[in-house]
Order: sequence, then structure tokens, then C-alpha cells
Amino acid sequence: MENNDIKVAKQTIEGEIEALKAMENNLDDTLSKALDIMQNTKGRVIITGMGKSGHIARKIAATLASTGTPSFFLHPGEASHGDLGMVTKDDSVLAISNSGESKELSDILVYCRRFDIPLIAMTKNPQSSLGKNCDLVLVLPQNKEACPLGLAPTSSTTATLVMGDVIASGLMVRKGFTEDDFHLRHPGGKLGSILRHVSDIMHTGDEMPLIKDTAIMQEALMTMSSKMLGCVGILNNKGELVGMITDGDLRRWMAPNLIEEKVSKVMTKNPRTITPDALIAEAVNVMNNTGRGITNLFVVDGKKPVGVLHIHDCLRAGVS
Repeated sequence: MENNDIKVAKQTIEGEIEALKAMENNLDDTLSKALDIMQNTKGRVIITGMGKSGHIARKIAATLASTGTPSFFLHPGEASHGDLGMVTKDDSVLAISNSGESKELSDILVYCRRFDIPLIAMTKNPQSSLGKNCDLVLVLPQNKEACPLGLAPTSSTTATLVMGDVIASGLMVRKGFTEDDFHLRHPGGKLGSILRHVSDIMHTGDEMPLIKDTAIMQEALMTMSSKMLGCVGILNNKGELVGMITDGDLRRWMAPNLIEEKVSKVMTKNPRTITPDALIAEAVNVMNNTGRGITNLFVVDGKKPVGVLHIHDCLRAGVS
């Protein structure tokens, strides 16, 4: 039974892969025309579909909305009972139907034709009612479904989902969508944490432990103790960061006359730094990949410190 399970699993996966390869091989300039319509849409890209196509349509709409293309899902049944009022002349519509003959889409189709709203179809059958009455058709592969009976939506829904990802990716590239743009739309959860910047959590102003390079270690120890960040930055007469002393440096320099030594003798010269616009994840990577590893980073603008970051700040922000 276990071997048969694996056999069925592999057959299903292979069937879906074949459908995706067929779709890949049949891509043409229709895709670019569809992207033109969506990119130039002043309002929202509205995605609609019934049944399993509707479930996939919801996901495509969510992906578009989160990647820089205002979008929402419109249920065909609700559209026929007043929600067509959500569709404006500034919008475009992507209607999904595997067969192209979903009766529930007819009211949306008529509405788009009546008010000259761009309508893109995604279907296996470009000669269907939907295919013949839209502005252009994104043709889904004709491969049979991957389920054992060849009936349950499997290959078709996978291909539809992937075509939605193709559209979203294409629009992201065209619009120059960036990590910052992505973060603005994902402020919560793990993604939001990973995409936060160093400037969001760094210690600034009086919280920064800083002394001049002419000071002695007694002052360095007092500054480290009062700021409680386990380090102190050393500045030259131009206010530039030239060195750094950490708890580790103190252990390596333990001597009876330590407090009388000049900080310039004990400090680590030209320490690793980071810029305020770097991602917190990048800062963690720097800390973890400096040989023996470090727990602090000074944040600099040019050569002048504007903040300091401790590994614990990153952990509290949810980045590790």
C-alpha cells in the first residue's frame, strides 16, 4: 500500500509538471498584452471565477494586491446581486474558467462589454463563450487532470495558479517593485520583521556609547557601564568612528594598569559597521559571519556613527 501511495503521488506530480511545461512552451505575446492592460489600469484589477477557479482567483487577487497592483476578488454570484457596482470604468477584469462556459460569469461578461471595461479571460478553451467575448485570452494547457480519474481539478488549478504568479511577477518587474514596497504591504508577521531596517531599531543620540580617541580606559569602562550595551565607539577629532572596544576586548587586555591605558591602544581599529537603510537580517548576517562573531554593530552615515545595534535588539525584532 505504501509503495502504491508513492506511485500515485509521483504520477500526480508528473501530471501537473507536464501541464506546466505545456503552458511554458505555449507562452506568446498575449501575456505581454495582458500585462499592458493590467499595468495601465488606473483602478483595480478585479479577479473573478466560480468554484475551484474562484478559490484560485482569490489567491491571485491577494498576490497582486500585496505586490503593487491594487486588486480584489469578485464572486460571480454576488456580482449578479449588486456587487457589479464595485466595478468601474477605470478597472480591468480577469475572468477565470477552465471550460470558459461558467454560466455564473455571464453577468460580469455583459457588464464589461456594456461599459467598455477591459476583460481578460483565462481558460482552456479560447473558442468558448468567455473566450469569444473578451479582449484577449490567456490559454491554459489542454492536459488532462492529474487525479486518478482525470476529473478533479488538479493540473488545471495548478496551471491557473502559476499563471497568476507569472502575471504578478511580470507586473512587479514592470513597476520596479522593491523590498521596501513589499515591507509597506507586509508590516506584520515574520516577513514584516525580516524586511525592517536597521534604522527602525538602532539606539541613537545619548544612548550611543561614544568617547574620543584621546580618552583613557577608565572613561571607556564608565561609558560602557552606563550605556549597558557591552561596547563603546571611539571617535577621532572629526567625529568619525575609528575604533571600538567590546567586553571581549577587555577580557583579552586584562592587566593591572588597564584603566590607565589609552583607548587607542586597546580598541579594535576599523570595526565592522552597517548603514541605517540596511535590513536587520543583513545586520544579523554581518554579526554572525565575522570570524568569532560579534554582538554589536555601529551604524554609520559615511564614517560618522548615527546609531548602534545589539544582537538582542535584532532578536526582539523577531530576526535571528
